[in-house]
Amino acid sequence: MFDQFVIILRRPRDVRNCGAVVRAMKNMGFSRLRLVEAADVRVEDILGIAHRSDDILARIEHYDDLATALGDTSLVVGTSARLHANVQLRSDIRDLAAELHGYARYGLVALLFGPEDKGLDNEALARCHILLRLPVDLAYPSLNLAQAVLLVLYELRQAATAPLTPTPRALATAASLDRSLATVGQLLGAIDFVKSGDGATLRRELRAILNRAQLDEREAALLTAVAREVLRYVERSTK
Repeated sequence: MFDQFVIILRRPRDVRNCGAVVRAMKNMGFSRLRLVEAADVRVEDILGIAHRSDDILARIEHYDDLATALGDTSLVVGTSARLHANVQLRSDIRDLAAELHGYARYGLVALLFGPEDKGLDNEALARCHILLRLPVDLAYPSLNLAQAVLLVLYELRQAATAPLTPTPRALATAASLDRSLATVGQLLGAIDFVKSGDGATLRRELRAILNRAQLDEREAALLTAVAREVLRYVERSTK
C-alpha cells in the first residue's frame, strides 16, 4: 500500500533504534527501509528487537553513500529540529502528509532521518526538497529516532484515506539532478568560477535552487544538455 514511500536512516548509531523503527514501520504498514553508512547495524540484531518483521528485514537495502540511496527518489523530506536557509520548512505534518500522497503517485518519496546524536548534516539537508519540523515543544524539540519515524508514518497512514492533493507533475529523480549539477560543476570549473575553497557551499546552494524549482525529467535533461554544450564551446574556445 505504501511502497512509494522509502524510509532512509543515515548513519544510525544504535541497533535498538533501528529495531524500533522497523517495529513502527510494521505497525503502520510500511515496508521499504534503506540504511546508509550503517555498516555496524546487522539485520540479525534488528530481528531480535523487531519480532515478526522478517518481511521488512528481507527488503532492507544498504548503501555506502546518501547520493546513491536517494538516486531513484523524486522528493526528499528531511526531518530535523535544525533550520536550513535554502530548504522549505514545514511543520504542518497533517497537511504535508496529504500532499506527499499526491507526489507518491508519480515517483518515490524519501523520508530521510539522520543519526540520533546530531541529526542531518548540511550535506543531507541540501538534498532535501522539504524540511519537516514536527510540532513539538520548542523547549525540548529533539525526538527519539523511532518516535519521529512513528509520528510521520502515522500521519501518512491517516492521510491515505483522505482525497489526494493534486501535484502538477512528476519530478526529476535525485540521480537526474546529480547529473545536471555535475555538468554545471564542470562548466563552472572550466570558467574558473569558484575563486576560493572547494566549491562545496556553492554546490549545496545550486542543489537547493534546483530542489525549489522542482524540475521534471525533461527540464533536468535540458539543463544538463545546455550546460554540456556551453562547456564544449568553452573548451573549443580555449584550445
